[in-house]
Amino acid sequence: MKDKIILALDLTNVGEALNLADELRGGLSHIKIGHQLYAQGGMEFVTKIIQMGHKVFLDLKLHDIPNTVRMAVEELASHGLWALSIHSSGGRKMLEEARKAADNSGADIKLLAISVLTSFSQEVWQEVNPNSTIQEALLARAKVVMETGVHGMVCSPLDLPVVMPILQNKVMTVVPGVRLIKGGAKDDQERAATPGRAVSAGADYIVVGRPVLEAKDRFAAIEEIAEDMKRV
Repeated sequence: MKDKIILALDLTNVGEALNLADELRGGLSHIKIGHQLYAQGGMEFVTKIIQMGHKVFLDLKLHDIPNTVRMAVEELASHGLWALSIHSSGGRKMLEEARKAADNSGADIKLLAISVLTSFSQEVWQEVNPNSTIQEALLARAKVVMETGVHGMVCSPLDLPVVMPILQNKVMTVVPGVRLIKGGAKDDQERAATPGRAVSAGADYIVVGRPVLEAKDRFAAIEEIAEDMKRV
């Protein structure tokens, strides 16, 4: 089950992140690196994590005109990443160019398309998308992801029942918004679920950050997450 866990390395500085990644060698293999640490350490930092033996998911949520995203994917694919996120709202052409760039690079990199951020509630979504619901957006984006051959889709655990009939187990599902106890401490994840519920709904991988990073015993928290997944 630990192979299905991606640790979001959302720490405040590169030094602390490197220390934790070093501690996890041989234990947890998948690590997600986001904007803050990437801004601090760049590809030099990312490369150090990869050299420790970790599979790195670089979560930059690329979203731009197709040619710009293509060039970014071409460059980033050359650094040994396991996965890279792009945003499905960039549209069909952008996703097609990203996939072509990944294929042409010759690298074994997975492109993961962001669907709808887990921080969105229906009310907040309507504020900036007044003519559609979250479910309508999910259906449309899952269809385009499927048709463009992008390797995976990132979505809330509560969104899996919506997208799975379209993805048909042909597209990897990566699920953030995972919490050990439903209804626990309030944070910016509006659409969350427990690890077991996420896996039972069809998640191939779950992304966990604060439940591990804020735990008194991080390794015990990882074990608890794995056990909750095993139960289903």
